[in-house]
Amino acid sequence: MVVDWVTLGLVAGGGALGGMGRLAVSNAVARRWGAAFPWGTLAVNLSGALGMGLLAGLLGGPGEAGPAWSLAAVGLLGGYTTVSSLSLQVLTLWQQGRRAATLGYALGTLGAGLVALWLGASLAGGLS
Repeated sequence: MVVDWVTLGLVAGGGALGGMGRLAVSNAVARRWGAAFPWGTLAVNLSGALGMGLLAGLLGGPGEAGPAWSLAAVGLLGGYTTVSSLSLQVLTLWQQGRRAATLGYALGTLGAGLVALWLGASLAGGLS
């Protein structure tokens, strides 16, 4: 796959906006619900999965959407969602001896993320 400068710019711009969105949402949720459990990251990842489903349903997926996909899915949602934060928080919960919270968070994020992705795609008319 050849990537041109326009595509790189779209991904970089979307990633910058997504990262700022992640910080804002995660902090807002943590202020509201506390930081003892990673609610902020969970909210970001689930809303990101919903958004990805909506984009896939509306744009038809990465092979068909061109620049819109590069900006919105790869850039914006790639910068917004937080797999590295998820991994660190799962490890931290485990090291704290909070086994039920570790399992609930890891499985809840994956399971609910898949449901959110499906819901977003369904709301947008389904995947082609």
